[in-house]
Amino acid sequence: MQSGGRSRIVVIDDYEHAIRKLADWSDIDAHADVEVHHDPLQGDALHAALHDADAVALIRDRTPFQADLINRLPKLRYLIFTGARNSALDARALAARGIPVSHTEWGPSKDSTCELTWALILAAIKQLEAQFSSMRRGAWRDGQNVLPGVLAGERLGLIGLGEIGGRVARIGMAFGMKVCAWSPRMTVERASQYGASAVSLEELLTSSKVVSLHLVPTDLTRQLLNADRLSLMRADSVLVNTSRAALIDMPALLLALRAGKPAMAALDVYDQEPLRSDHPLRDLTNVILTPHIGFVTQPVFEAFARGVTECLRAWLNGEPVVRPLAID
Repeated sequence: MQSGGRSRIVVIDDYEHAIRKLADWSDIDAHADVEVHHDPLQGDALHAALHDADAVALIRDRTPFQADLINRLPKLRYLIFTGARNSALDARALAARGIPVSHTEWGPSKDSTCELTWALILAAIKQLEAQFSSMRRGAWRDGQNVLPGVLAGERLGLIGLGEIGGRVARIGMAFGMKVCAWSPRMTVERASQYGASAVSLEELLTSSKVVSLHLVPTDLTRQLLNADRLSLMRADSVLVNTSRAALIDMPALLLALRAGKPAMAALDVYDQEPLRSDHPLRDLTNVILTPHIGFVTQPVFEAFARGVTECLRAWLNGEPVVRPLAID
């Protein structure tokens, strides 16, 4: 605890207004002043909110927390982020200042993201947005009497076959799909564990009816789907991204969708979030958009809130750091 006074704790990016609601903060409030920000902060507003903070809690990786910001926070002594990974955090800059970093547990976020992936796939294949709109207008099928196809017998291409991709693969097989997979380190043995075949990225893109992304952005995978690779996709294909927007060259995707190849995209993640109200993606009829809700479920946020308060409680009491972040 801060000597000689109360610590100041700042929570940012709690878009869901959940972090206080889903955990007991009473003992923390007794020893610290807690300020929670629900709207995105940038630039001077972000710095002003954090300048006097002794501890900061980040909800996911919604705000980049890099060296230029870290070095302007003279009082910062502790940081927590929700989940087990934060791609926008400069852990080395924090370590250089001796600032310990904790993280929370995930909760069932991988199950939740898998479920949303399949909700988006089915919404695209069954043209559900148009069907819903037609029924609400009092129409009946609105000229779409015959849907273009079924998933059974089609190829599902998974770019990434980790915990989420593996779950998506199993459901694809339950629908009778033929599953193939690629990642920078994919092997035949790994793919076969999930009933998938390991293929080249080019084969996956040219042959799959549904392409779904499940990778972490790295130097090898950032903007993996560029204009050239998007052009390889089937003219009737669906591209699904519930992972990270950085995996796709988003301006190139916009042009590809306008050209009708892929036929549709179903997206939950974007270059900048929240997606601005006048973003051109919102005007396309061959896009299904959700507001990054893959992990946004009550059980997940209960785990986040419980983890944040557990970490803060230990820090305020001078106890060992809970779930410290390991730096490679």
